[in-house]
Amino acid sequence: MPAAPGAFSLAVPPLFAALAPARNILIAGAGGGFDVYAGLPLAFALWRGGAQVHLASLSFSQLEMIDRKHWVAEHVAAVRPETTSPDWYFPEGTLARWLAAQELPPTVYAVPPLGVQTLREAYRHLIEEHDIDAVVLVDGGTDILLRGDESDLGTPVEDITSLAAAAALDVPIKLVTSLGFGIDAYDGVNHVEVLENLAALDRDGGYLGALSIPGSSREAAMYRDAVADAQAATPDRPSIVQGQIAAATSGAFGDVRFTRRTTGGDLFVNPLMAIYFTVDLDKLAARCLYLDRIENTIGRRQVITRIQAFRDELRHARIPRAYPH
Repeated sequence: MPAAPGAFSLAVPPLFAALAPARNILIAGAGGGFDVYAGLPLAFALWRGGAQVHLASLSFSQLEMIDRKHWVAEHVAAVRPETTSPDWYFPEGTLARWLAAQELPPTVYAVPPLGVQTLREAYRHLIEEHDIDAVVLVDGGTDILLRGDESDLGTPVEDITSLAAAAALDVPIKLVTSLGFGIDAYDGVNHVEVLENLAALDRDGGYLGALSIPGSSREAAMYRDAVADAQAATPDRPSIVQGQIAAATSGAFGDVRFTRRTTGGDLFVNPLMAIYFTVDLDKLAARCLYLDRIENTIGRRQVITRIQAFRDELRHARIPRAYPH
């Protein structure tokens, strides 16, 4: 779905213009864990506009401990408010209960970390079950926007598996949106390279622009409440990514502390973290230099070893540059 000249206007955010024809939208956390929370502001706005939105999460929880009655496919568990798990780390269950308390659709589909082929089958089940006509992968951070030759790839395994799995799906609208610009610097990502990639996508007609979440908006307020609820549910391991984004939506700046997990490091919370950077999924996938390497993977370990092999064989990685302003 590349953008034709004149396809978008400044009057309507391209993210929403692209999704306007869709009636059943799957928003999937691309990077696992709490990434699905990064899709909540978008989901709130779409629900309010009358769209049917379904949430999915690559889960780092021990899903095998969930009662089998909650499994709707081989690799898909439908987590609802009543779904329990002995695992103390269960973001999907926490989110399902919070959604129910807000009288919003409370099901969060949880998928274990997989390879490309198995994750694609999980997505296909959800697409067929709900007649999905738009898929939005959401990354809390920016490493999904990296193509492979950057100075560092951050933590790409789940993100790129999600990208590869979704690239072959037969769905009319497929997007990737990134929330939390700058956060992945902790994992070595150079954000000048991220901006360079966005510029290249723009030249290819694959960049749908940047959309800030207004701090005073209903969506931002609800998102902050959801993140606070998740922090209370997992006090020993709250999401550092979502915590920074939530702080950014409230106007916080600099070394903002909300968990002991960040002790010893310097955070740089800022307004750029509260901006959705959106791209065409197929255009992004076409630029990835190693997507073919992981295409026929079944398990997560295969993805890890093939990404590492690609990096070991890479002759020239980009030289990291400092942002000049």
